[in-house]
Amino acid sequence: MTLAGVSASAEQRPNVIFIAVDDLGYGELGCYGGKDIPTPQIDALAASGARFTSGYVTAPFCAASRAALMTGRYQTRFGFEFNPIGAKNAAPGIGLPVVEKTMADRLRDSGYATGLVGKWHLGGTAPFHPQRRGFDEFFGFLHEGHFYVPQPWQGVTTWLRRKTLPDGGQGRWTSPDGRIVWSTHLGSNEPEYDTDNPLLRSSQPVEEQANLTDAFTREACDFIGRHRAQPFFLYLAYNAVHSPMQATDDDLKKFAHIEDIQRRIFAAMLAHLDDSVGKVLAQLRDSAIEENTLVVFFSDNGGPTQELTSSNAPLRGGKGELWDGGIRVPFIAAWKNHINAGQVVDAPVASLDATATALKVAGSLAPEPSTKAEATLDGINLMPLLTGKATQLPERPLFWRVGKKNALRLGDWKLIRDGKEWQLYDLTHDISETRNLATQEPARVQQLSALWDKWNAEQMEPLWR
Repeated sequence: MTLAGVSASAEQRPNVIFIAVDDLGYGELGCYGGKDIPTPQIDALAASGARFTSGYVTAPFCAASRAALMTGRYQTRFGFEFNPIGAKNAAPGIGLPVVEKTMADRLRDSGYATGLVGKWHLGGTAPFHPQRRGFDEFFGFLHEGHFYVPQPWQGVTTWLRRKTLPDGGQGRWTSPDGRIVWSTHLGSNEPEYDTDNPLLRSSQPVEEQANLTDAFTREACDFIGRHRAQPFFLYLAYNAVHSPMQATDDDLKKFAHIEDIQRRIFAAMLAHLDDSVGKVLAQLRDSAIEENTLVVFFSDNGGPTQELTSSNAPLRGGKGELWDGGIRVPFIAAWKNHINAGQVVDAPVASLDATATALKVAGSLAPEPSTKAEATLDGINLMPLLTGKATQLPERPLFWRVGKKNALRLGDWKLIRDGKEWQLYDLTHDISETRNLATQEPARVQQLSALWDKWNAEQMEPLWR
């Protein structure tokens, strides 16, 4: 789909902020039905704009989802199908292909200041560095995760996955001072997130003593303050609430009533994240640019429930799966006096649409696409719906492919398979995907699977696995 460019004077061109959070389940925020953990700041953002109840990402894990967000194209179009983790992050050739134009490239080329604060995960070697992919400024890390404070992890309680407890057994162990908890319930060790993965300012390692959630908030607020007189794009990519689970003493005290320490740590991390989002939004108000800033908030994928306790209720499944619990996420868009407040949008939308919408309102696309990549943006502009100029979105299918895991959603219907036969669900009447209607609706299965096959024929083979 091609989006025509628009002209806009410098003072009219809106700022764009994408706030991506990591591994947050669909059912945790108050505005999505969560009861355990107050999230007043994010809830207020939703109330000030539009909350999408069927907001999707294009992959059930971090990097592939972010590749689509940054390009506005299905990541399978350019072979970014699987998630690089550990040492693979630093392997030559693994990253967002350099021939792909990012939204930061497009926005910078049209006069925007661009900044990335937080997690990248789109290539850990020199050709893929954020400042070679359209960002003027970068403060964060390149791989999939990072500890929130430096060792010896002072001022926090840390929950770690381990294969074996200190006594050689299984279960849960807590250090005598209560600061470290080991659990064997997942049968694996906590990844070595910090190995060969320093915190960077530009390309230079920095020693950061603040909790990373606080550090990223500080840097985001500083970027906003410094660039308030010009149009800017800020990609604020928190690693919260991704593992490793680490919570500050002050945040843990707020949830002393939660008996299970794993759940208490998660609650503290989410509350800390919510406070941080509030500080960023306050910076917009203090800088007098709230009315000229489009803010989009979303999670990069569904929550890993066993790992974090993160709830995807009422959806089925979670991170790594193509059941809706892995790909339907909290998704909010706000722009004061432009997006109508208090909206709840039930129509299916995708992170691709956030990219397309931001590029459209910024006037950053050439009237005539000059490259194949520019001609094949896969999102649609949501602003007509969000401003009341349209009553509905055009119906179009959304697609997923992760190896033998495949899915499609069109309207109310979801088609899904995991290397076996297609299954069919009516999401309007069965949001938890419990009643497979494939045998009752063979013609619909045939119609939808043909759409998926046609789309799949246009995708690349994965560049790595």
